[in-house]
Formats: sequence, structure tokens, C-alpha cells
Amino acid sequence: MSVLYSELLVPGWAQTGEKVGLNDVTGTYDDPRAYSLPCHTAAPETFFSEAPADIKAAKALCGECPVRSKCLSGALSRSEPCGVWGGELFDGGIVIDRKRKVGRPRVAA
Repeated sequence: MSVLYSELLVPGWAQTGEKVGLNDVTGTYDDPRAYSLPCHTAAPETFFSEAPADIKAAKALCGECPVRSKCLSGALSRSEPCGVWGGELFDGGIVIDRKRKVGRPRVAA
């Protein structure tokens, strides 16, 4: 099942037991908790940047988040294609340690 970002904004898009939607993690926008989360108060580009400094900053913001574990399990259930979710960096639906720079890797001495 592929899901568009616009569908993630619609409460209840995920089928029960299959995928965890953003609404399950952050609550509805009637809930004041949703507006106090680090990912909702920081610039969105920080969580989807290619720059190592931005990725490090996004992971640091997630470190203090009260819904970090729910966010990570939801991102894993949805196989998020990219970005920092729950303090982890995703690429192609899997958690990676860091982004590789463009180009050929250095030859080890």
C-alpha cells in the first residue's frame, strides 16, 4: 500500500493493526500536545535535509520528544522513505546510521 503525504494528514487513514498513522502518534490537532512537539515547532526541512549538520540537529530534537518511541514504531510500520523519524534516519524504508556523500567512496589506505 502506498500512501501520499496528503493522506497522512487525514485522521484515520491507516487500517487498524496494519500501519500506525501520524494521528495515532501526535494526536488530533484539537489536542494541544500536537503543537508542542519538536517536529511541529522546528522547520520541517530540518527533518528531511541532506546536510549532516541538519540531520544531527533533527536527531537531537527527537531525543527530548515525549512520543519518540511511538513515532519510530509508526515510521517503521509505514516504511518511511526518508527523513528523521523518532530520532532515527530513514532511507528507503529502513533505518540507516548516516547518509553517504555523493560520489565514490574513498580508497582505504
